[in-house]
This record gives sequence, structure tokens and C-alpha cells, in this order.
Amino acid sequence: MGAAVSGQLGFGDGWISSKVGQNAMLERLAREVQWSRFARVLAQLRPEGAGRPPFDPVLMMKALLLQQWYGLSDADLEEAINDRVSFRKFLGLSLEAPSPDHTTLCRFRNRLAEAGLNEALFAEFERQLDQRGLVLKRGTMIDASIVETAQRPPAPDGGRAAVDPDAAMTARKGRPGTHYGYKLHAGVDQTSRLIRRIILTPANVNDTVPADALVCGDERSVYADKGYAKVARRRWLKSLGIKPRIMHKSWGGGPRLSVWQRRHNRLIAPIRAEIEGVFATLKRWLGLAKVRYVGLRKNTSHIMLLAVAYNMNRSLRIA
Repeated sequence: MGAAVSGQLGFGDGWISSKVGQNAMLERLAREVQWSRFARVLAQLRPEGAGRPPFDPVLMMKALLLQQWYGLSDADLEEAINDRVSFRKFLGLSLEAPSPDHTTLCRFRNRLAEAGLNEALFAEFERQLDQRGLVLKRGTMIDASIVETAQRPPAPDGGRAAVDPDAAMTARKGRPGTHYGYKLHAGVDQTSRLIRRIILTPANVNDTVPADALVCGDERSVYADKGYAKVARRRWLKSLGIKPRIMHKSWGGGPRLSVWQRRHNRLIAPIRAEIEGVFATLKRWLGLAKVRYVGLRKNTSHIMLLAVAYNMNRSLRIA
């Protein structure tokens, strides 16, 4: 069956002022993002089977992005689509057209996770940003941040299993307390603050383990704190023609940092720290104070979609 028709004006639309439902952010995104290119990625989704005609996959993707930008639950998103003219304009739905309910939205999100397509959607939008010249490639800032889960942790004595078997316990060096959940690893374009690479792991994975996968290969420099200081990594980056702007640290029992190394660290620290603003935006504005789902696969899928939502909004600020 074909996809449900959207984007056609209905009888009621002609009676409404053009000023009703104005939303500058959504209107710019509707114009500036090449949505048709996402259709090729979403075409890989298998049909759901018999039943009423499905909604257009790009429309469904847009709906999930609205959910990220406005911090809505599935039920709240359904209600907002039915209530807000600006949402319906962004989705290409006339006032009379049917809209997806919360179960349809949930099933579509689960299908994306099962197919692993959010990674491809993220990569597609990065290509669009690159073609528009918004990815500067002067440097990549890499870092990690803990994202806790609301799920119950395992009992310390092993008497109670964890509700989320993929989450893990960790403690931050030099800080009291423990954290249960995941760790978000990101590679962010210097100055533009666009996310170029993002990886989710259990919280007990050391920051340096996935660090090399955050390097894109086309940047001029890589900026990172001393937790990423490894001789092999510096050599590898130099072999790629990338300057290793990684802060130096003194190894246990080894010599103290030289004057040059301390100066190097002072110069790098404020540049590297820009990535903290990206994590703050993800957690405070986009609601990533805690992961939303159970399991690494579903949470990874959500993180990739959240990164697309972040990059789209960020592109409006730097275009």
C-alpha cells in the first residue's frame, strides 16, 4: 500500500490567516534541510504489513524530531500534532488530514532502532552540512559525559539483577558517589560546535577506549583533555596529518611536566572546553539528563536522532 498523502491543502486551510501557526525555526528547517534525501535512507525500512496506508516515513521522522526539540512523550506528541498548526505545517499535514497516534509513533521509532537507520540519518545530515560549508574541520574536540538511567541498578550483593542489563556502574575519579547508566562519547567540530561523531557505551567504559572512532580524519587538529593522552594516539594522529592538541599529563612516578607542556595545556584547555557546552545543550535543552529507554540499542538509536535534532537547530544559528 502507498503512504498516506500529506502536504495537500484542505478546505479549512483557506480560511486561516497565513500568520496562524508561524514558527520561525520550523519554517527555516522546512526550507533549508533537503528532506527528500532522507527518504532514500528510510526506504530501507520494511513495510509493517497489512492494514491502513502507512504515513510517509519522512513525515514520521519529522514527528520524532519535533519530539526531541520540544521534549514530548509519545502521547504528548500526538496531542501536539493535533493541536498545533505550526507542527502540522512542518509535517505537511492539512487541517483535515489524519495524523499518527502515539502507538504509530512508538512503532516507527522501534523500527528505526531495529534497522539501525538513525546512524544513517545522522550521516546523511552531516553530508548536507558539509556540502553547505558549515562543517569547518579546523579541529575536532573529543570528550565524554555520563548519562544516568532511571532504571534500578543491581543490588551490591548480587541478590537483585539490573533492570537494564546494558547499563553499568561507574565512579568519577576525584569525585564522591557513583553513577549508573551510560557514557556519551562525542567528537564535535571546533567553532561550529556541530556534532560529527557520537557513541554511546556503558558507563564503565573508559573515555579513551572509543576515542579513535571519534576522529573524522579530515580535521586539522584533535583537541582533548589529559584523559586521552597516549603516545600511540599522538603518533597515529600525526601519521594522518592531524595535529594532536591533546593535553599532556605526568605519568605516575615519571617526570613533572615541562614548562612547554604546561603552556601547551593552558592554550588547549579553553578550546577543548567548548564541548562542555554541547553536552549541556543535549542534557538541559534536549532532555538528556537521563536516557529514555532500556538497552544499549534503543538508547543508541535515540542518541543518534537527538544528535540530528541538535545539528539541525545548530545549523540555523551558524548558517
